Amino acid sequence: MASAAEQLAANLNFGALAKAEELKKRIWFTLGALLVYRLGTYIPLPGINLQALADAFKQQSQGILGLFNMFSGGAVGRMAIFALGIMPYISASIIIQLLTSVIPALEAVKKEGESGRKKINQYTRYLTVLLAAVQSYGIAVGLEGQGSIVLNPGPTFIISTVLSLMGGTMFLLWLGEQITSRGIGQGTSLIIFAGIIANLPHALVGMLELGRQGALATPIILAVLVLAVAVIGGIVFFERAQRRLLIQYPKRQVGNKMFQGESSHLPLKLNTSGVIPPIFASSILLIPGTITGFAGTNAAGGWLQTFGTLMAHGQPLYMLSYAAMIVFFAFFYTAIVFNPTDTAENLKKQGGFIPGIRPGERTASYIDYVLTRINVLGAIYLVVVCLLPEFLISTTGVPFYFGGTSLLIVVSVTMDTVSQIQGHLLAHQYEGLIKKSKLRGKRR
Repeated sequence: MASAAEQLAANLNFGALAKAEELKKRIWFTLGALLVYRLGTYIPLPGINLQALADAFKQQSQGILGLFNMFSGGAVGRMAIFALGIMPYISASIIIQLLTSVIPALEAVKKEGESGRKKINQYTRYLTVLLAAVQSYGIAVGLEGQGSIVLNPGPTFIISTVLSLMGGTMFLLWLGEQITSRGIGQGTSLIIFAGIIANLPHALVGMLELGRQGALATPIILAVLVLAVAVIGGIVFFERAQRRLLIQYPKRQVGNKMFQGESSHLPLKLNTSGVIPPIFASSILLIPGTITGFAGTNAAGGWLQTFGTLMAHGQPLYMLSYAAMIVFFAFFYTAIVFNPTDTAENLKKQGGFIPGIRPGERTASYIDYVLTRINVLGAIYLVVVCLLPEFLISTTGVPFYFGGTSLLIVVSVTMDTVSQIQGHLLAHQYEGLIKKSKLRGKRR
């Protein structure tokens, strides 16, 4: 069976894709949904002076607004109805996952199977609405405090802004769920992916324009491109890297026959936490600079301005803090999404065991030991991928979109989507083989 699967995987081509009607429908649906998302990023909020907004955004584009603008595909810079993007849902998901690990009632709900999963998803949606409402209100008040950006300040503007931004977020949440169920790939990840990819050509053209004007030397531009290719290759390698623990199942007797015990593997990814650590670390560390920009140079006697300067891109304190927070979130998030005790209990119930390790607590301790060791490598990998581009950005002024976080998201989502497409093609070809074998059986 394994050799047949490998042979089919090796023979995947565009001809197979052309025959897979169901897969083509899913791909076209996904492309159409992403097109709708991109159109929404160009619909501005009512009552906004777009020119004044563009002038104000230039001063804050290197702060947390720049990060959110990247994830929203430029919707923040245009203050579109999709300005919040899918980020409130991601924040709500993380918060719910944190709560399930500390609140026994939520943990019990999570263990209820499919019904529990639906309840957790519903709680996540409720929290998404709450977070979107709070963030929308903060944006509305912040826009009113920026002078001439709002044409007619007042309660009407605040209400319309809150409703528009909340509606945009909930629509994107629904759109992401539709992509996941009726399209190809993971919906929310593809929405973030589309936002980043949409502005990458603009960032590349901007970098080449800086080279034409002499602001960037040609060797630096070449170094940026070579580094981007190297980082992408490294991401592909490390995202596929796994530590496989051998799982052995005992012999079993059926009637008078004794069947040899089967063996399988428990795969432990090198980077279990995914892209969460750099996203959270970037968001937290960009807050001081953003607050300083809004507060002004005389805020709190200038200490806030000094702290914001020390935490700016390229500064040693920023780099050290960024690396430390990536490592922290890598271990913290892995501890939330992967429970060695539950894994050991499930293996014990199924009769499986790790050779040389006693089932139960010993197995849980061994899995935790192995997971901790590979997490060290995973955290180092994330730090290197995210800090190398940061050094380049700080020293050369390369556009923000070439950061390690954006490359990590783009490559990871691409790999996941391609693997799903290959899975659908394999399933389609297997169905074709089964149909052919049935037809041959009828003819005989």
